[in-house]
Amino acid sequence: MRTPLKQIAVLLAVLLTGPSARAQAVRVAAAADLKFAMTELASQFEKQSGMKVDVTYGSSGNFITQIQNGAPFDLFFSADSEYPKKLEAAGLTEPGTLGEYAVGHIVIWTPRDSGINAAKAGWQSLLDQRVKKIAIANPEHAPYGRAAVAGMKKAGIYEPVKDKLVYGENISQAAEFVQSGNAQVGIVALSLGISPAMKNGNKWEIPADNYPPIKQAVVMLKASKNKVAARRFLDFVSGPQGREILQRFGFTVPTA
Repeated sequence: MRTPLKQIAVLLAVLLTGPSARAQAVRVAAAADLKFAMTELASQFEKQSGMKVDVTYGSSGNFITQIQNGAPFDLFFSADSEYPKKLEAAGLTEPGTLGEYAVGHIVIWTPRDSGINAAKAGWQSLLDQRVKKIAIANPEHAPYGRAAVAGMKKAGIYEPVKDKLVYGENISQAAEFVQSGNAQVGIVALSLGISPAMKNGNKWEIPADNYPPIKQAVVMLKASKNKVAARRFLDFVSGPQGREILQRFGFTVPTA
């Protein structure tokens, strides 16, 4: 008895979308500052390789806890280099895969209609009397939050504004606070400040010598079930096209 073509098509669809197919996806834990850059990186890689990339965004500090507790990621793109180093020291990474992929930058950002022009006022934006809340990422587990605090201390304005700080769980949530009006000003990643949702606001790039370099590193996890595809994605990110994408989204990339 022949199986109808319609039934065969349904069976193939089930097989292609089943666990074995999904297991081929590269599972990426990515710092929230990479939201737009990583979307582009994953999209271009998928078009060229035919491989799927599943990305989860969050704070680097929270990711390291999840990974230590067995979260099933293949790659960890951190917003700093210390968290991947901790995983490497704990024996949780694939030897020889730890590497710096970008350096991040921070900006003071205000909505265009807020009446506070960060592009002109710079640090003074935070001291404006109309500012009741200043959004930054939580410095306890977000590298961009630590950079924001370091920058304010270097500028000598941390003490006057510290009681106005509100913390996002990650840098993306901090950006949402100021976009939504829940904060009047924010210190966010440049990569978010130039994103489609925020590019029309006013931003002032904080001088890089005001805070420690935000050196961002990636590592492959020893528990990865898809090391071949993960390696290919790593090679793509560090290659010419990946580097161009990162630069376009406001990152400085290491010398090739």
